[in-house]
Amino acid sequence: MEVLKYAYQHPLFTNEDLQQIFDAHEQVNLAKGEFILEKGAVSNEYYILADGLTRTFLYDYEGNEITTGFTGNNEVVIEVASIFQRIPTQEYIQCLTDCTLWKIDYDIFQELFHKIPAFREWGRAWMAFELYLSKKRATEMITEPAKNRYLHLMEEKPQIIQQAPLKYIASYLGVTDSSLSRIRKEILQA
Repeated sequence: MEVLKYAYQHPLFTNEDLQQIFDAHEQVNLAKGEFILEKGAVSNEYYILADGLTRTFLYDYEGNEITTGFTGNNEVVIEVASIFQRIPTQEYIQCLTDCTLWKIDYDIFQELFHKIPAFREWGRAWMAFELYLSKKRATEMITEPAKNRYLHLMEEKPQIIQQAPLKYIASYLGVTDSSLSRIRKEILQA
């Protein structure tokens, strides 16, 4: 339950609130390569990742697979548009390693969201932070050279560097595999 305590940090939560939220989660184990969500499905749950690494990806208009995100230990695995708008997703979420996750179903989440005011505040704070990270990433993709983006990823998310295949990291950074290899070589030689 330590991962849930970490994920659901908010000063307004009471111990009773947290216990209700923790009790609503179910532990699941998924193997490397398994999909948490596939294109065309409506997301009916979200997860707290206790151990492992996932990636979110989609296919561009030419059929190329593009990694749009990674989720590591202690983070929320969710497809926000699908779960909250109740629409089919355009993305896939796949386990890059064996994963241990804590799942909460949409209906139970909604019930707790309306029942526990602190849960709503936590949700708003989480969503605001995720929006900030999304804007930061979009800005960096335009304003930062690939080497700097890689260095930021190394510093901020070392789990990705350690566990994700280089082709997925390259796709996420918007570079080719060979460009990423060159960047990594430059960094090692520096």
